[in-house]
Amino acid sequence: MAAVEVRDARVGDAGALVALWRELTTAGLPSRLPAPPSTAAAEVAISKHLDDPFGRLVVVELDGEIHGMAYLRKTAVSPLHDDTTVAVEYLHVSDSARRHGLGKALIAEAVAWAEHESCAHLAVVAPAIAREANRFLARLGLGQAGVLRFANTHTVRRRLAAEHAPNLLALLSSRRSAFARRAQLSGTVGGTVGGTVVSSPAEPESAGK
Repeated sequence: MAAVEVRDARVGDAGALVALWRELTTAGLPSRLPAPPSTAAAEVAISKHLDDPFGRLVVVELDGEIHGMAYLRKTAVSPLHDDTTVAVEYLHVSDSARRHGLGKALIAEAVAWAEHESCAHLAVVAPAIAREANRFLARLGLGQAGVLRFANTHTVRRRLAAEHAPNLLALLSSRRSAFARRAQLSGTVGGTVGGTVVSSPAEPESAGK
């Protein structure tokens, strides 16, 4: 029987993870994911996850070889709730290793971590048109809650400007100035603005079985 193991990614896994990312961007599905990083850049990024209490980058091995990955992120269910959830993003298993339970092993790891962190909910991101991945997730009891859309900020700005909304460009400019003032203020009061920490969401797009 094939041996399946899920573990946290290590810096030495960078090459394998870059190869998995390349699969994500060439899987035949419309993708807006960034191009694969260099191995050196991936090593730096992986090292940052090792001490992150709110996020885990995990890999799944089949007979000692990495064939899948997922990013687990602990976050609030909504800005209006105290409940937390574990979001599973960039879930992917190589085609060559399908039908061995690797996808289930990654989801099981997410469930175990959610329970350990007292998170009552689990969210998994998958492309809307990835039928096989969505059928897999549906069989595990995960229903569709929305569609995530992703684009370059320059693209969205250009499209907004094309709508000719009144004073839209002035509004965008004023918001950039406000963000700059907020950043300056945060540098003088210990990294917070009004007691609020602002974080950028991840950019998930793919899931696999």
